[in-house]
Amino acid sequence: MNISRRLLLGVPALLALSNRPAQAHAILVSSVPAQDATVGVGRLALLLTFNSRIDRARSRLTLFDAADHATVLAIQADDNPAVLRAEATVPAPGHWRLRWQVLAVDGHITRGDVSFSARG
Repeated sequence: MNISRRLLLGVPALLALSNRPAQAHAILVSSVPAQDATVGVGRLALLLTFNSRIDRARSRLTLFDAADHATVLAIQADDNPAVLRAEATVPAPGHWRLRWQVLAVDGHITRGDVSFSARG
């Protein structure tokens, strides 16, 4: 069979495969605080918005201080299935890092960090 005939027969198969629904990981769309933001010391409301629904019960938020001490944060309920909310206390100025790990409803786990600074 020549190459052009093989290509002609293979194109419909490729098109059929491309119509399958895409599975995507949950991608962080926005965060409060934003990456590299500066916040005040004290109570801090955290909000992470993703591009897809996430399984809140199997997701995790951890706050790290400049000495890399970790505090696991309680995730709050929210009507939006693509949002994680939490509250934290930032007791001192310095560099802080919010590590997130989420399970998307497609079964994929994604994780990342949002770094920010606090000033007194």
